[in-house]
Amino acid sequence: MTRLARLRRSIEEFFPERHLYVRSGGEMRGYVLTPRKQMAVAACVSAAALWMGISSAAVLVDVLSASSADREIARTQAKYERWIADRQARLNSAVAELNAGGATNESLASSMEKRHAALAMLLTDMKGAPGAAEALAPAMGKVLASTDKNPAHRIDRVRASQDQILDAADSFAKSRADRVRLAFRLAGLTPAAYMPKGGSLGGPLIDSKDPRALAAVLDVDEDFADRIQHAATDMGEAHALEQAAQSLPLARPTSTTPQSSGFGVRYDPFTSRPAFHSGLDFPGGMMTPIHATAPGVISFTGLRSGYGQTVEIDHGRGFKTRYAHLASIAVTVGQRVAVGQRLGGMGSTGRSTGTHLHYEVWVNGRAQNPDRFVRAGAYVLKAG
Repeated sequence: MTRLARLRRSIEEFFPERHLYVRSGGEMRGYVLTPRKQMAVAACVSAAALWMGISSAAVLVDVLSASSADREIARTQAKYERWIADRQARLNSAVAELNAGGATNESLASSMEKRHAALAMLLTDMKGAPGAAEALAPAMGKVLASTDKNPAHRIDRVRASQDQILDAADSFAKSRADRVRLAFRLAGLTPAAYMPKGGSLGGPLIDSKDPRALAAVLDVDEDFADRIQHAATDMGEAHALEQAAQSLPLARPTSTTPQSSGFGVRYDPFTSRPAFHSGLDFPGGMMTPIHATAPGVISFTGLRSGYGQTVEIDHGRGFKTRYAHLASIAVTVGQRVAVGQRLGGMGSTGRSTGTHLHYEVWVNGRAQNPDRFVRAGAYVLKAG
């Protein structure tokens, strides 16, 4: 009851009794506004304001939603109109080709000739590659003579044959590039470091990076040009890596002798203590021929402490090979040698317990495991 009394007093203080006097026509009239009347008027005004606010908000939301929906409808309509226009253009083109009749056959024949020209460029680049003839023989054998008199059937047969030849060429090029890359990784080398700088491998099929541009150059469809380019790129990469491999020490320094001591820590035969062995040992008979493992320039011949009679070759790109414990030397400093060229005869000079070759491979001043290079070279020969 006390709280109700306080609330009543607060309302009476907010809405006190007011007197309103209106003078009209010389007469004065008075009106009494009680707290209840004032509260009723305030409630009506508040309700009207709330209703107007809710109505305005609803109208604004409807307007915004309608404008967003209209924009989405307009975009959808424009998209469908473009699709319809594109389909209509294709339909008109197809109808025109059907009406052309004989011109259609002429166009297909011309397309076949252009595809043949593109294939000829690719197969010319592949000519002479080891294993190319064997890889393409099955696909070539499927191009058989046909007794079908229908020109359309013969054209379809030629198109299918072209696709089979291109598939075989693409598979061969990719597998060949992958084999050479694997050989580099077996040797502990990064294939990308031995690719031509700038990424250009040469040749019109590889220079055109954009398939659309290559399609325009070869005057063939874009899909066929893209497949031609992939095969040519793989062939170009494989060819570049094979050329780089020819300058690396991947050959064996002796043709028949097996390997004995390996690279790394071993027990020294003189001290019987663990010691680092920086190369491979190949035992054999006295004066067994020793061959260069890669082309290069002779950078040193003569005696080296512990190595005895030694030959060193600089192969470029930071590669150097060393052939030690020789009985005789057949080359001189500054002489350019080819892979497989005889450097001297096997012996037991220097710090040696018997006739053998000590062979080392250095890259940028650091000794590497020669066995990796020998294995990589064997893999390249096997893959070739």
